[in-house]
Amino acid sequence: MTLILGLILLIYALTIGHLIYGFDQIPTYKKSDGNPETYFAILLPFRNESENLPALLESFKNLNYPKNQFEIIFVDDFSGDDSVKLIYNWRMENGKFHTTLLENLRISNSPKKDAITRAIPIIKNEWIITTDADCVVPENWLLTIDNYIQSHDVAMIVGAVSYDGKKSFLHHFQQLDLLSLQGATIGSFGLGLGFMCNGANFCYTKSLFQELNGFTGNTKIASGDDVFLVQKAMESQNFGPKKVHYLKSKTNIVHTKPLNSWKSLFFQRVRWASKTSSYQSVFGKDLALIVFAGNLAIIVGFILLLAQKIESDYFALLFLVKFVFDFIFLKKTNSFFSKKRMPFLILS
Repeated sequence: MTLILGLILLIYALTIGHLIYGFDQIPTYKKSDGNPETYFAILLPFRNESENLPALLESFKNLNYPKNQFEIIFVDDFSGDDSVKLIYNWRMENGKFHTTLLENLRISNSPKKDAITRAIPIIKNEWIITTDADCVVPENWLLTIDNYIQSHDVAMIVGAVSYDGKKSFLHHFQQLDLLSLQGATIGSFGLGLGFMCNGANFCYTKSLFQELNGFTGNTKIASGDDVFLVQKAMESQNFGPKKVHYLKSKTNIVHTKPLNSWKSLFFQRVRWASKTSSYQSVFGKDLALIVFAGNLAIIVGFILLLAQKIESDYFALLFLVKFVFDFIFLKKTNSFFSKKRMPFLILS
């Protein structure tokens, strides 16, 4: 058993080391001062988001981008609160923005995928950006993406997402968890094996969506409008790693909110984990299995330590190996996102 645990942790360490290497292969992008050229459609599906929408709408208003070069399409999934009223009022107060409000058409088990599919046909612009109602976008969001499009031959762009949380263990824990996911996303793209993204900051062309037949093939799964589309694009001969990029830029980080209860966090992670078996990416599946095995090995090792089946020095070595590689990985990711310290790291 000790040999098996050691082998699992060795594979885990090599895998995380590989992601660390991939992370460094993507340079941090800095926007230039060129004139904006791209016309965007910002696509926002929502349901009962009256608490979160004001902050997002305010960030839309503060976008540093010509207002005649982007439209905002809101898709309401049968909200029962004041979300629609808030959007109507905002539209009246900000008449310079080109906005459209649609009602969702449910045709599958995934309301968000239905909302995006509903909006695609009426979008006038080639470039589509999705975000979520509980987010705040940075003022140079569109400008940075436009710069990148002008200087790269791309059809899909994956962007960074971070949490704005409170000083509680729950929120710090989620921030560390998100850092690991963002780090894995950047690292995998640096290896040319990108398989993950976040729909809160996701950009692609209308022609790519249509050529890939949208979400056809995974509409039975409620979530995954972002992950399955990026994996489709990565596996496509017409797109692949050459046309699907990660935009590693500090001026392109979208901020969202962490969850406020452990129960909500648990069920969110269950939903996310349920998608893994449907991944098209072999690397994504392998990585999920290796990370699961690496964490399980530490738990099994601790149980064996309590049962006096392994030496304390050996368990300490296993834990140290995992902790060191996790720390380097998280530290590197955190230095890109915020450079703030990482509280509760050992406890987490």
